[in-house]
This record gives sequence, structure tokens and C-alpha cells, in this order.
Amino acid sequence: MREFFRRERDDSPGSSRSPGRHLHSLLATHSVAGQVFVLQLALTVLLVVAAVVALFFQSERAGTQEARQRSAVGAETFAHAPGTLAAMQSADPTARLQPAAEAARKASGADLIVALRPDGIRWTHTDPRLIGKPVTRRPPLDGKAHTATFTTSVGPAVSTTVPVRAENGSIAGLVSVAIRVHQADEWTVRQLPLLLGSAAAALLLVTGGAAWVSNRLRRQTHGLHPAEMRRMYDHHDAVLHAVREGVLIISSGGVLLLANDEARRLLELPADAERRPVADLGLTARLSTLLTSGRPATDEVHLAGDRLLAVNVRPTAPRSGPAGTVVTLRDTTELRALAGRAGVAQERLKMIYDAGLRIGTTLDVGRTAEELAAVAVPRFADVVTVELLEPVLHGDEPAAGANAVLRRMAIRGLPEESATYRVGEALAVVAGTPMGQVLASGRPVLVADLRTADEWRRQDVAGTERVLERGIRSLIAVPLQARGVILGLANFWRAEALGRFEEEDMTFAEELTARAAVAIDNARRYSREHTTAVTLQRSLLPQTLPEQSALEVAHRYLPAHAGVGGDWFDVIPLPGCRVALVVGDVVGHGLHAAATMGRLRTAVHNFSALDLPPDELLGHLDELVSHIDTDEARAAGLGTGDGGGPGDEGLWPGGVPGDTDGGPAGAGRTGITGATCLYAIYDPVGGRTTLARAGHPGPAVIGPDGTVSFPEVPVSPPLGLGGSLPVETAELTLSEGSRLVLYTDGLVENRDRAIDTGLELLRTALAAGADRTPEQTCAAVLEAMLPDHPSDDIALLVARTRLLDPARVADWEVTSDPAAVAPVRAACLDMLESWGLTAAQFTTELILSELLTNAIRYGAQPIRVRLLYDRSLICEVSDGTSASPHLRRAATTDEGGRGLFLVAQFAQRWGTRYTPGGKVIWTEQSLDGSRPDTGPESADDVLDQWGDVPEL
Repeated sequence: MREFFRRERDDSPGSSRSPGRHLHSLLATHSVAGQVFVLQLALTVLLVVAAVVALFFQSERAGTQEARQRSAVGAETFAHAPGTLAAMQSADPTARLQPAAEAARKASGADLIVALRPDGIRWTHTDPRLIGKPVTRRPPLDGKAHTATFTTSVGPAVSTTVPVRAENGSIAGLVSVAIRVHQADEWTVRQLPLLLGSAAAALLLVTGGAAWVSNRLRRQTHGLHPAEMRRMYDHHDAVLHAVREGVLIISSGGVLLLANDEARRLLELPADAERRPVADLGLTARLSTLLTSGRPATDEVHLAGDRLLAVNVRPTAPRSGPAGTVVTLRDTTELRALAGRAGVAQERLKMIYDAGLRIGTTLDVGRTAEELAAVAVPRFADVVTVELLEPVLHGDEPAAGANAVLRRMAIRGLPEESATYRVGEALAVVAGTPMGQVLASGRPVLVADLRTADEWRRQDVAGTERVLERGIRSLIAVPLQARGVILGLANFWRAEALGRFEEEDMTFAEELTARAAVAIDNARRYSREHTTAVTLQRSLLPQTLPEQSALEVAHRYLPAHAGVGGDWFDVIPLPGCRVALVVGDVVGHGLHAAATMGRLRTAVHNFSALDLPPDELLGHLDELVSHIDTDEARAAGLGTGDGGGPGDEGLWPGGVPGDTDGGPAGAGRTGITGATCLYAIYDPVGGRTTLARAGHPGPAVIGPDGTVSFPEVPVSPPLGLGGSLPVETAELTLSEGSRLVLYTDGLVENRDRAIDTGLELLRTALAAGADRTPEQTCAAVLEAMLPDHPSDDIALLVARTRLLDPARVADWEVTSDPAAVAPVRAACLDMLESWGLTAAQFTTELILSELLTNAIRYGAQPIRVRLLYDRSLICEVSDGTSASPHLRRAATTDEGGRGLFLVAQFAQRWGTRYTPGGKVIWTEQSLDGSRPDTGPESADDVLDQWGDVPEL
């Protein structure tokens, strides 16, 4: 209202506001006058723009039409000009037509005159280089004139093509004349000044008229925007009739000018109260005196009937008009009761807040139940007991019912030894009791007075009597329910001092219990997933180590407390008494990591069966992980274009693989499996060990004298990130009795310990005992380095080396002469006899004959034969070619092809492995000379078909 009066005064005839400010106010867009002016101005500008556009299009159309006419007239004139036909029929049309065409073009103002042969070859052109060349489009030969519009680099143009007929009616040639359209737009340019001048005059006229109209509108609307006027009215209506406080406006003479609906209700005013003196409204003398005195007041409490009102009085002091006061009234009758309830509500809100912080701090079911009891005692109840259904403790899905079995998990408020049921004891729920009702219905139950209730006594008559003797008088039993599943119940007990539970307490108990139920269900689900993952991983890890003579092996695997991960180890026997040791790590925890670990372990076994060297095996494993990443990314809708590379800083930080907590680099990369592996092959013949690693920590070696070293093994990127980078290998020669230690990064690195510190601790732990067995070494390492709460899995593999007795190794060089087979075979039989393996001589002779014959016939030097006497008899024939023999079934009429079939029949196993210089074909036979089970076609049948083995 003050703003209104101020504007009214400023707009009075005697106002001293400057003319410029006055004009600016007239044309301001926030007023109605300003909006009218803007609308008129916009319409005028729109009409001017429309006129300019119409003139432009009219001139453009006129120009185009003029260009078409000029082009047609020019083409017809030149085509029928004397001499044009004769020139076209002459021996050199260009020589006669080119000067005439250029002269006609300059005289007519055309842009281009071209004479054409009927087949489109130019006779004339302004550019001599185009004479004699065909036009882009073949000209029409229907005998009619054709006009076309086309666009050039300098604007639109019109071209007319006219045929020139010979005397016999045939087309002797064509004439095409082109004219640019923009040459016809000059009239438009000449008309623009006149049009713009007219537009400027119209704008001035509109501005003057709008200013006059705006002045008239401004005086009537006081310069207010319509929205402001509407907003003032809405504000007035909201203040007087929508607020929850009474409002009175009283004049300086004590007359009530205005009262809103709430004031009428609070003071019980009559309908005609307005325009009456306040003293005549029937108010108390004290309140009436305050309202008419004009004295400011703040929250003074006065009695009005049976209500206590908080009264606020403020004087009004407008710059013009009579003075008065504004009074606001607020009912405070229920203030004290509300204050008490607000205190209780505030305390319970604080309890809910504390429950959110204190309940569910761990994924342990029992601990969560204890946290619920600790929050509720003594602020809400004197005693709290928490019981859970038996399947919940094992992570299974519970099935609640009246006869379910509960197990007490927490008790708070009294000593455990004095409780009817102690923590860990089972409770058989009786139907009809409060516990039974809660489990059956899933709704809380209130027993306001336990002394007068009989149902709850049926659970345990003696126990309930002891409860009453301790002064407990009230009970609320609430189900622990989450995601529609009842997990157990919480019982809240009160003594006489706190007062009995009421209906409103049930709501708070449900809210408090619901938070704990979600935490307990999360712990239950975690327990189930953890158990499933551990079971899966235990089944995927080696159950027993294979029998072999090269290494004495001990191992340890410890899952992380946060969940099972993807660490694995393996011991794989290889041909030639060799053994492969594998340790790997898949980033992450849970079922996915365990399943991925199983896939990689199976792949390592399959690649090892091919007897691949470590670098090739890791290369194939890297490719497999890349395919796994691609398939999972496609399945998740992520695409395949976001994969990392060896230079991705987020996957291999600082160039140090395995530099992140909980696993190798790449753990946080979407779509990247993130796996590392260390693969080593130990050969007991000489003690040579070949190692390769992909993003994995290197091994440790304990010498026979107890010295500990960490040999340098070239590191490659983690699996799935290698790309085109080759995997490099390292070779070690280990003395007998050395211990090779392989481990995952969880042993030496965690959130509280850097990897360098972990390696030094490992060195100290390994060097403590030189004569330890692998089992003792594993125990000592874990005792010294295992943290209290491992955040990552730990896999540890310790292998003590053994060397094959040189007396059990024999080898011979063989020349590329079939006659050399017999002496070598005889020497081998003598060696078998010295070893006491006479029972294996026949099969060994047959196998060596076939393998040596094939090597001499199809192989290349050097050719060698080696016999190894270990748990089985191993025959190895090597040559300098990489061509691999293949087993096939020979037909009855075939003269050959049965040799490898005989080898496969008489040997327990056989195969081929490749070396840098060629290949090795090996066989394994039992030491007692027994032959493996024969198939449908036995070796004896083949020998019967083939005859005796040839003596070479």
C-alpha cells in the first residue's frame, strides 16, 4: 500500500520528476502502457519487414522472368541470324561462329552464348579451353526451345537452348544463351531508400502515438504491471483470509476497520463488527485497552473466552492518510501440551538418528541384534530381547510360523544369568502367545498390563512369574521384517517407573525395529552369498595336489573378511617329469570373481595340456581375458570401445602392475576383468625353471643355505591389457633343496602397508629358518604377515625342488640314417635292463622304432633320444622340424599310417611339445610293462594286419 501511495504522489501534477525519467517510466515494459507501446512497435516493424521481403521476392521474380525472356530472345535471334546455319554447316564452324557469338554476347549483355553440335560438342564459348568439349548434359533434340534455371558460383542464372534446323528439317546445331538473374535486381536496390524512409516515418508516428496512449494508461494504472496488480490483490486476500493467525486493522480512533476470518473465530466477533468501536465488541477490558492504546506489544498473553491468545500490536505510519494499528492474534491454548509432546518427539527422533548410526555397523547378525537392544535401553524400554529364526543365522530364507523355533541373540537391561533364556538358547514359540501372534500375522502386539494378561504366560509359566517379580508390567512384541520376510522379533519390556506402553509407542517401536531388520537381512544375505562364494571357490581350487617327484609343495589360501575373492593357485604335472606352478589373482570379490577364477584356472589347465611355454601360455590367457571382457561388456550394454590399453594410467598406475588395494591394477575399470598370473615350469633334469608373469608380483627364492632373493622376472601388463606387447620369460637354475615361493599381492600389500614394506617383511619371514619344510614355511609366513582383518584374498605356494638322479637319465644322438635306429634301440634296451625294467623292453622297442623312423624319414637334425626313469618310463625323440605327427586310422589296403596308432595303444600317454629348435615327441609307459586298455581295434589286431615290426 505504501508503494501505491508513493506512486500516486509521484504521479501528481506537482511532481518534480524529470521529463526524461517520466518518458522512461511511460515506456517501461513492466507497465501496461509500456506493453502497449512494445506491441505497436513490434507490429510496425513486422509490417516493414514484410514489405521489404515482399518487395525482394517480387523483384527477384521479375528479375528471373526478365532473364528468361532475354535469354529466349537472345537464343532465337542468334539461332536465326543470317549466316548462323551456313556457319554451322561449314568445314570450320568455330572459326565463323566464335567471333559472331562474342560480338552478339557483348552487344546484348548476355553472360554466355554457346553454339553446340547436335551431340553436345561446343563450337563456341567465352572460355576457349572449353571449345571442342562436350557439355555436362546432352542437349535436347526434340526441336523445341528449352529454358532452364540453374545456380552458379556467382548466383542464379537462366539458360535457353534453341535448335537450328537445316533446310531438310534436321537439326544442324543448337544455340544456348545464359543470363545471370542478379543483373535484374537493380530496381530493388533503387526502391529500398524510399521504403526505408517510409518505414522510419511510420515508426516515428507510432512512437509518438504510443507515448501519448502510454501516458493516459499510466495515469490510470499508476505504472503497475498487470501481474503486480494481481499479486497485490492475491497477497491482500492471503493475508486476511488464508493465514492461520487473526489479523485486525484498527484506526487511531479505536474503530475496527478490518478483521479476517481467523480473528473473527478467535474473538467470536459479530458479523457487523467492522466499522464499530473496539470497546463495543465485548472483549475483556485488558485486551480492549491494549488494542485501542496504539502501544506496541509482542506475544502478550490475554484471555479471550476460554482461549489464551498471544497478541502482537504494531502501529502503521503511512506517509499520507490516517494512522492506525495492525494486530495479530495466535491461539496458544495447547502450547504447553504441544511443548511436552514435542520434547518426546524430539527425543525419539534423536533415538532414530542414533539407531541409523549405531545399528548395522557390521555384516554380523548377532552384532546387529545387540546394537538394536543397546539403542532402546534405557531410553525407550527397561529390557529388550531379540530373537531370530534359526535359518537366518545360516543365511537361509526363513519360514515364520506359530510353531517356529527362535534363537535368542541379544538381551539388554538385566544380567544374562538371571534371564529366562540366555543368549544362544532356542525358544520354541507357542501358538497364541504374543510371540506366536507376531510371527503368524507379521504385526506388532501390545500387552499393556502383563499382570492381567494370560496369553503370554503360556510361553513359560515359571519364567513369566519371575518377570513380574522384577517389576516388568508392559510388553511390545515387534516382528523383525524386511523385504516382506519375517526374520525374528524384538521384545520391548517396561517396568512401572517408565509407565506402560501405549498405542503410539508401537509406531515408534516398529520404526526402530525396521531399521534393524534391514541391517539383519543385509547381514543374512551377505552370509548366504559369502557361504555360496566360498563353497564355489573351494570347489574350484585344487582339492588335492597331484602326485609328482619334482617338487615338494605346500599351499595356503585365505579368503578376505570382506568376501571371497578370485585368487587361485595350481600345481600341474607336465611331460618329461616337469611341473608347472601357477598363482593368479582376479580383481574383486564375490561370486563373479570366483566364477572368473574358475574359468581362468580351467583355461590354464587346457593350455598346459598343450605343453606351451610360459610366455605363449600367458599370451593365450591374455587373449581369453580380452574375450571375457568383450562378452561381458556386450551383455551389460557397455559396448566394446571403452577397453583400456597398456598405457591406460587408470589400469596400470605408474607402470607398476598390482599397485592398487585389493588386487591388481584395473579394479575400478568398467568392463575390465582385471587379472594377473605368474606361471613357472620347473624341470628336475638340471633344475632349470622358466617363469613369466602378467601384472603379478614376482617370486621369492630361498637357497639351500637360507638366503632369500627376489629374482628379476620381466613384467608384462595384467591379463586383458597386453595387446600387442610380447610376454618375456626368465630362466633360473635352482639347486636341489631350494624353495620357490609364489604368492598373491594380498600377502604383501594392503591399505595400511605399502608393497615395499610387505616385501621386506616377507624376506625376513622367509630367512628365519633355512631347514623348514614347505608346510612350516607357509605357517611361518602367514603368522608373521597375516593382518587381523585381511582386505584381500591370500594365496601362497611354497615348492622345494628335487633333482632327478642323473643315473636315471640317458640320451643319445641319432644320425639321419635308417641304419642308426638299430644301435640306438639296442642301447636303450640295455639301459632298461640296467634299470630293471625288462618288462617294458618290448613296448619301448616298438615305440622307439616308430618314433625314430619317423624322425629320420620326415625330420631334420639334430635328432636325439632321451629316456627318463621316474614314476613312469618316459621316452622322448626330438628333431629339428616343427611338423607335428597326427594319429589316423589306416585303411586295410594302406601300406603305412599304423605307427602312431601302435604308439598310442602301447603308451599310457603320448604327445608333442615344441621347442625353439624343433619339437619333442614323448611317451609315458607304466614301469611294469603293462599296456593300457585297448579299444575296439587293439594293437594286436594291427600287428596281425601289419606283420612283424621291421628290423632297421
